[in-house]
Amino acid sequence: MSLSVALNTARGSLLSNGTQTDTVSRNVSGVGDASYSRKTASLITTDGAVRVVVARVSNTALFDKMIGSTSELAGRQAILDGLTKLQETVGDTQEDGSVAAKVSVLNQALSNAANQPNDQNLAKAAVAAAKDLALALNRASGTVQATRKIADDEIGASVQTINDLLAQFDKANKAVMTGTVTGADISDALDNRDKILAQLSQEISITTVVRANNDMAIYADNGSPLFDKVARPVTFAPTAAFAAGLSGNAVFIDGVQVTGSASLMPLQAGRIVGQIAVRDDIAVTYQAQLDAVAGGLIAAFAETDKDNPTTGTALAGLLTYAGGPTLPALGKAGLAASIQVNPKADPAQGGDSFTLRDGGMNAGSQYQYNTSGAAAFSDHLRALQTAFRLDRTFPANSELPLSTSVMTAAQASASWLEASRKAASGRVDTESAVLSSASTALSNATGVNRDDEIAQMLQLEKSYAASAKLIATVNAMLQSLLDAVR
Repeated sequence: MSLSVALNTARGSLLSNGTQTDTVSRNVSGVGDASYSRKTASLITTDGAVRVVVARVSNTALFDKMIGSTSELAGRQAILDGLTKLQETVGDTQEDGSVAAKVSVLNQALSNAANQPNDQNLAKAAVAAAKDLALALNRASGTVQATRKIADDEIGASVQTINDLLAQFDKANKAVMTGTVTGADISDALDNRDKILAQLSQEISITTVVRANNDMAIYADNGSPLFDKVARPVTFAPTAAFAAGLSGNAVFIDGVQVTGSASLMPLQAGRIVGQIAVRDDIAVTYQAQLDAVAGGLIAAFAETDKDNPTTGTALAGLLTYAGGPTLPALGKAGLAASIQVNPKADPAQGGDSFTLRDGGMNAGSQYQYNTSGAAAFSDHLRALQTAFRLDRTFPANSELPLSTSVMTAAQASASWLEASRKAASGRVDTESAVLSSASTALSNATGVNRDDEIAQMLQLEKSYAASAKLIATVNAMLQSLLDAVR
C-alpha cells in the first residue's frame, strides 16, 4: 500500500468517524424526547471512498397503533370530563344538594304539613322545600347548558388546532419530499412530521398513506381527506349560548358534514368526537331527565277541578313554570330551567303558604278546596301526597323508567349519571393502559437507550485513535523520506 493510499484511507476513516459521532450525539440529545426516533449511521463500501448513510429507525405498525390509541383516549377523556362537570355540581342521591335529595325533603315536608294542617310554619317549610327543589332544578339545568357550551368551545378549539397542524404538516411534508429528491438527510424532518401526526391524532382519528418521494396523505377515520397534496379546510360555527332543545352545529371537512345525525359517515374517535357526544348526547339526555322530573313535579302538585275531577281542567299549583298555568306536555323541553314556586303560595313574594292547604292558586271556585276555612283541613294535602307518589309516564328519550313516581325518577336520573361517569372512567383507564403499552413498545423499538449510545461512542473513540495513529505513522514515514532526500 502506498503512503498516499494509506493517508486517504485514514482521512476517510476520520470523516466517517465524525459523521457517526455526530449521529450518536444526536441520539443522546434525543433521550427523553417521545417524538425522537433513534438514528443509525451505516458505512457503505463502494468502488470509491467509504460513505456513511444516516437512517432513522421506525416501526409503522407500532406508530399507527400509538396514534390510534391516542385518538381513542382523547375522546374517552373528553366524555369523562363532561360527565364529571355534571356530577360535581348535581351530586348523587345521598347528598343534600342533589335534586333527588331535595325531592325527598319535599316529600317529608309535605307529609309533616298534612299531619298538622293548622301549623303555618310547617306549611311554610313545605313551600320552602318546593322552592329549594325548583332552584336545584334551575341550577342543574344551567350546569347542563354551561357544560354544552364548554364542549362547543372545545370543538371550536379542536377545529382551529387541526387546521394549524395541517398547515404545519404541509411544510414538514414538503421538507421530507425535498430531502428525498435531493438525497439529503431527512431523518429529523421525518421526526417532525410524525410529531405533528401524533398531535393531530389527539383531536381527530387519522390514517396515513405514503406515496412516491415520501409524500404522505392524511385521512380522517371516516375516509374524509384531511391532507392530500394540500390541506383540506375543517370548519365549524360555534354557538353563542345553549338552551334546552337547541342543537349545536356540525363539523365539516372540505364542505362535507362529518358529525351529527345528518352525516352519512361520522367521525369515530378523537377529542372532537368526545366533545360532540357530551354536547349532543349525554348533556341532552340529562337535560331531558331534569325536564321530565320538573314536568312530573308540576303535574303532581297541580290543582284539579273539584267539581269535575274527571273532565275538568287541571292547572299548575304549587309548582309552575314559564308557560303556566296550563300543564306542560309530556317531554316539553326547558321545564327544569323555568320551574318555580307559585307566587300565591310563596310568602317571600307576598303569597300565603296556607294556599297549599286550601287551594286557590288559580282563579275559580273549582280550585278552592277549603271553602269553610277550617284550620284542620287536610284533604287537599293528603291528595297531593298521593299524587306525589303516583306513578307517572316519562318520555322515552329521557332514558328514565317509562312509568314510575317522581321520586324514583329523580333517583334514577342521579343513578344514570353516576353509572355513566363510572363507565366512562373505566373506559379511560382501559384505553390509557392500551396507549401506555403501545407507546412503550414504540419507544423500545425506535427510542434511544443512553447506555447503548455511550458504548457506541467508546467504540468510535477507539476507531478515531486508530485512524489518528495511522496518520501519525504515515507522517513519520514521509518525514523519514524527506530527511533521506536531503
